Amino acid sequence: MLHGGPVAHPVGAAGAALGSRAALDRSIAGATVMSEYQYYEFQAIDRSLTEKEMDELRSYSTRARITPTSFVNHYEWGNFKGDEDAWMFRYFDAFLYLANWGTHEFKVRLPSKFLDLPDVRPYCSRNSLTARKNKDQIVLTFTSQDDENEDWDTGEGILSSLIAIRAELARGDRRVLYVGWLLAVQADELDDEEPEPPVPPGLGQLSASLDALVEFLRIDPDLLRAAAETSAQMSTLSPGRNELMAWLAPLPPAEKDTWLARLFAEDTLSVSAELHRRFVEDHEPGQPSLAPRRTIGEIRRIAEKHAVERKQNAEREAAAEADRRQRKAARERAKRLDTLVGKEQQLWLDVETLVAAKQSKNYVAAVEVLVDLRDLAARSGAGDFETLLQSFRSRHARKATLMDRISKAGL
Repeated sequence: MLHGGPVAHPVGAAGAALGSRAALDRSIAGATVMSEYQYYEFQAIDRSLTEKEMDELRSYSTRARITPTSFVNHYEWGNFKGDEDAWMFRYFDAFLYLANWGTHEFKVRLPSKFLDLPDVRPYCSRNSLTARKNKDQIVLTFTSQDDENEDWDTGEGILSSLIAIRAELARGDRRVLYVGWLLAVQADELDDEEPEPPVPPGLGQLSASLDALVEFLRIDPDLLRAAAETSAQMSTLSPGRNELMAWLAPLPPAEKDTWLARLFAEDTLSVSAELHRRFVEDHEPGQPSLAPRRTIGEIRRIAEKHAVERKQNAEREAAAEADRRQRKAARERAKRLDTLVGKEQQLWLDVETLVAAKQSKNYVAAVEVLVDLRDLAARSGAGDFETLLQSFRSRHARKATLMDRISKAGL
């Protein structure tokens, strides 16, 4: 969903404003009581908050952890009193929200000169990926809802792993937009007949921050793998120093001086993003794949095929691992029996000594020795084990616990 102009609250399908984050989540989750656990974290990247701004934030919460670059709080029997989008446009560059009923949300803000609504439009949906613009800033919101959420995190530390996505977007990397679109596919927000948006290069080689986002949004790995099949390689994701030096060397001195002056005078994100875009343009087109656009239904069928293959591979690996463990156990068993060869008479005496104590733990040990005797007899071909065992059972028939353990051991 796209929003331009003044910041507004989201509007539900029936046209009624849902208002606060808590109200929206309770609407989704069907909750009728106050929240059990909600985590909010905002981070400022381009600039630090002023004392006045920190005081403004403090008026919303006396218990939040507020620093010149962040606002962090969690709620167990209360709700956030602010407006996330308004805070994003006024104070912060990134935001993470997590609730234990299954809602995960990530927001990122950046100047519209790096990413504008027309760039985002093909990837947006009703809920999974939305965009808002206010003046020269744009805020993207990624929302994942899993009502069957069983494993949930407290949220701490997750946002830091996602921050680099902002710089990637500023450099022209559009992979995160496609990930947001995939989230809508996974959430069944789109029809099977709809075509996919432009496929950016590098979907098969995600950055650490994108990997973290895929995990946070709980994107189906088979769906992502299917989407990446038509994605071109991106060799300039992280150019090395030698590559950069070779690229910079032939540039006119005046142009290099201009870049240096801008590094001192302007914010690092802007200059770094422009340099990276220029480098990419000079080395590779970096355009979305020219392969025929697939429909959502086609991508889903490919994902289902990958899921079957993954399950089969997992079953084969599990069987191979079980076989490996079994063969290892057999080798260790053979080594143990080797140490017992010729000691059969003493082992029978040991069994009698153990059962004479009439203790459960000794019965366990006695049965283990009987198993050793059985396996020794089977390996050597001696035929007296069954006769000796029947005699032993007759002598100790009244020891019900011992007899039960012998039967369970298959003796």
